[in-house]
Amino acid sequence: MLSLIEASGLTRREFGQQVGLDESKMSKSLSGARRFSSVDLARIADLCKVTVDWLITGEEPPLALAARTTSGKAGIALTAAKRYSTLRTDVAPLGYPQPWQARGQGLAEGGYAEQGRSLARDALTRVKGAGHSIATGNLVTLVEEVFGVDVAVVELGTGFDGLAASSEHVKLVVLATSHVPARQRFTLAHELGHLLAGDDQDIHLDRDVYDKAQSKDPSEMRANAFAASFLMPEELLRIRLGSAGLNEHSFAALACDLMVTPSALAYRLLHLRLIDAGTCDRYKAITASRAASMAARGEEFAQRVTQASTPRPPGLLVRDTYAAYEAGAATLRPYANLLEVDVDELRQALESEHGTPDAP
Repeated sequence: MLSLIEASGLTRREFGQQVGLDESKMSKSLSGARRFSSVDLARIADLCKVTVDWLITGEEPPLALAARTTSGKAGIALTAAKRYSTLRTDVAPLGYPQPWQARGQGLAEGGYAEQGRSLARDALTRVKGAGHSIATGNLVTLVEEVFGVDVAVVELGTGFDGLAASSEHVKLVVLATSHVPARQRFTLAHELGHLLAGDDQDIHLDRDVYDKAQSKDPSEMRANAFAASFLMPEELLRIRLGSAGLNEHSFAALACDLMVTPSALAYRLLHLRLIDAGTCDRYKAITASRAASMAARGEEFAQRVTQASTPRPPGLLVRDTYAAYEAGAATLRPYANLLEVDVDELRQALESEHGTPDAP
């Protein structure tokens, strides 16, 4: 704490005023006669851009180090991940831990691709048990609700798909905004695969989830196999094809239903030996927008593009930071930071008695 005060350039009294501690309380806390409360620590961490965990342990997590030393689009993604991870780490000891539940069993035997497919079967069972379907709704919301992962969508431009970050208190996926909804959806499933597999990485960067060079990396093979099996379940595909087979229009409708690219669906069907190589070559040439047009679902496709192109903070973290504020366990600033709004304006809006017109 003393090193932070010195680095701030403020006197102890000025520093205390910034975090809501009068001179007496600050003096007693620094001397050890008074403990810093959880709210004190939250305010100090927010002011100094550090985590509460760092205040207590003095250890800088790998994500913070990576965010400090990485440049370019990966650096932007890491900075966002650090911000969200810091907030999650700080809100956890206040009684709002991340609702992530680790898998109760190890990885299946066999190759990495089979491990990915096995993980997908388990994940789909969880989705079904929670009353959801992989073919309906928003995948970001589904992953948050079913798996307890914080998912953020951040403006990064092209050339970087996303990342997964994992620590004791944090399970986070950061996605790049995209004009190709199916690519963003595949990236999310890919990163979820890394988290569910428990890959031994604090941070996993994916500049291009479709990069063929990644096929040589065992963890990437597993994550890709997971994503394909999770988004395009074998049982569902066999039921949809049935005995009638497939034509271009029904193929396009299926790609729209599953919200995947036609090329990904074509390769998946080929892998399952539901179509031959020649049919795969024809179908994979169809673009996502053309598939939507063929299935008369252009408006739906446009809405998905808009949604995938819109930045979004982690929904679970937004919920928990506001709950901590409402309970008096944290200040309003973390919630305002997540919404990227001025804290004083937000406080005024929340406390205003004139926010809505009187009912007639």
